[in-house]
Parts: sequence; C-alpha cells; structure tokens
Amino acid sequence: MSNTKPFLNRYQTYDFVNRNPVIKNKVDVSHGTVLYMEGVSISFDGFKALNDLSLYINDGELRCLIGPNGAGKTTLMDVITGKTKPDAGSVYFGQTIDLLQMDESEIARAGICRKFQKPSVFEKLSVFENLELSMQSNRGTWVALFASLNSEQRDRIDEVLEIIGMTALRFQSAGILSHGQKQWLEIGMLLMQKPRVMLVDEPVAGMTNQEIDRTAELLLSLEGKHSVIVVEHDMEFIRSIAKKVTVLHEGSVLTEGTMDEVQNDPRVIQVYLGE
Repeated sequence: MSNTKPFLNRYQTYDFVNRNPVIKNKVDVSHGTVLYMEGVSISFDGFKALNDLSLYINDGELRCLIGPNGAGKTTLMDVITGKTKPDAGSVYFGQTIDLLQMDESEIARAGICRKFQKPSVFEKLSVFENLELSMQSNRGTWVALFASLNSEQRDRIDEVLEIIGMTALRFQSAGILSHGQKQWLEIGMLLMQKPRVMLVDEPVAGMTNQEIDRTAELLLSLEGKHSVIVVEHDMEFIRSIAKKVTVLHEGSVLTEGTMDEVQNDPRVIQVYLGE
C-alpha cells in the first residue's frame, strides 16, 4: 500500500465572471487523477469532521470508502459537492478546476453528481419520464415534460435503460417500483447527466440479496466510463466490487489498499473491533 501523492502541476483558470465556466470535456486528467483533496480540514463546534485529509481519485476508477460512524465520510462528500466549505485545504476537479470556488449547482453542471442513501424519484411519473426529466439540457422542467425528444435523446434514454436493467419497465410508474429498482432508476437519472464523477452513498441499504448482486453488477459496469466513489457499510458488498478501498477514521485517511490488505491492517482491526 502506498500513500505516495501524485505529482501535481495545476494552474487555476476559473473565470469568476462566467457563471457557467466549466466544460466537461475540458477537465484536465493528464496526470490520470480526476479528483484531488489535499490537506482538507473542517470543524463543527470544535469537532474535527475532517482532519488534514488528502485523497486522490483516478479517472474512471471505482473507489470504495469505508469507516466507522463519525469517520468523516458524509462530510467528505459534502465538501466535494460544494454543500460544505472546508476551513483549510484544496479540492480540485482535474488539474485546473478549483471546486472551492464553485457552488453546488456549478459543481453539478461541471460533472460531479451525488446519489443519497434514500432514493429520490418522481413517483407519479414513469421510469422513462424520470430519465427524460433528468436529461442534461437548458430546457426548463415544464418544457422538458411537453417537448418532443429527438432521436439522439431517445437513444440516450434507451442506453441508460439498458445499463440499469429497466428496459422492460420503461413505462412503469416509479411509485410502484421495488426499493432496489428505485435505487437503480436514480443511478440512471444521474447517468442521464453524463457525469465524470459519481458519489454513491450506501446504495444497498435495505436491499434483498438479489438486488445487492444486481447493484454490484451495475456499479462495476460503470468503471472506466465514470469515476465512482461508493460509501457503504456492507463489507461483503464492498468486497464484491472493490479493487481499492480507502478507510477513514477521525476525519483522516487511515489506510488504502485492496479489501484483503485493509481488513488485515492492525490499525483497521483496532478501529473496527477495538482489539
């Protein structure tokens, strides 16, 4: 396991005048890293939620984050998505895009999206309509509901339906889907926005074993096409998808490596089992 930091050579080019400064295909991943967090700290009423945390995510990587309650996992995602600003440190999207100079909507438009634990879908609409509304465009919601789709847009929806395994349910009302199906639909809604980075929070909580297996297949299918950061407490699920695991403890990175490496690390055993 190596904690060696990649060589950094960033030149900030953020334009404060332009309200939509980031173009997805301009994200500079020439060093292979899509997300940099360096020396990030943040305190809430004296409690250090993140403590000099540094984390690097490679372009197209599927990374799993684990750690006990209070380790800083949620705060880390809050910082990446702009919900919370840290007291110290830097957070970059590629080599040049300073996420700390952007708000939540700008970060989402730049290509970083987040799925929360509880699925949030439009239950009165069909699966197809949910994906249609999520499509990245300059159309307003009402325009999106009543405007005709072109062939490229329909092809994109069909592609996402295939990815999430819901082609046969395209006209099904989202409100009567199972919990697992709603989770997959919401992942599909994120995919409609063509994100570069996806943050997925506890995706298999409350799922059946069959749904867990299908979710593992879905997330693995995204590897190489998107950078996916998965936060999960189910260690068997993590083992089924993880090539690299980052363990957080008390707001810092405790260790990183394969699942076998981190599970056999004495520091991880101490944190989880108190042994």
